[in-house]
Amino acid sequence: MAETYRHRLRIEGLTLAATGLAGSALLLAVKHQSRRMPASTVIQLGVLAVGLGTLGRRNTEKALDGAGRVHFGRVGTGEPTPLWHVPVPMVAGTIFLGRFAKPLSKKLGLPERLARDAGWDAGLRVTAGSAIVGLWQAFVIERRVAGAERRGLKTYYRMPGSTLGTGTQLGWTRRRLGRAGRG
Repeated sequence: MAETYRHRLRIEGLTLAATGLAGSALLLAVKHQSRRMPASTVIQLGVLAVGLGTLGRRNTEKALDGAGRVHFGRVGTGEPTPLWHVPVPMVAGTIFLGRFAKPLSKKLGLPERLARDAGWDAGLRVTAGSAIVGLWQAFVIERRVAGAERRGLKTYYRMPGSTLGTGTQLGWTRRRLGRAGRG
């Protein structure tokens, strides 16, 4: 039986949050440059939180509204993201911004203003931002999906075609009596 969308939101979100917090702590402990421009870091993380509150809410509603009914025996077709994949973009972005963005910009002859903010502090914004996104996914979006499931007596599942670029494709089944507390 496939894991429900709510379950995947919770475990993938907690995985991202934990790795984001660990990465942030590591950067703060090891890289002095990660503490550069704290006001900029706070502002950018605040903008992220506001964006999650507006766009995140809208995209969740769009995914739920666009979900189609699937028959109970066919819900196993949406492949969940392997948990080790969840932090890969965060780690790659952090390392790129911290170590390679500034030298690469100089080597390519790009204007200095494009690279001046690159560094381990930008990497910290990636890791801390990932922690915020993970917590938002695990606790806010998961609760919104839970409310939609209760109202509609449905259980949502991630379906094939879900990608970072196109968004999450959902399907739903009618909740079976006696299973109302599961999911």
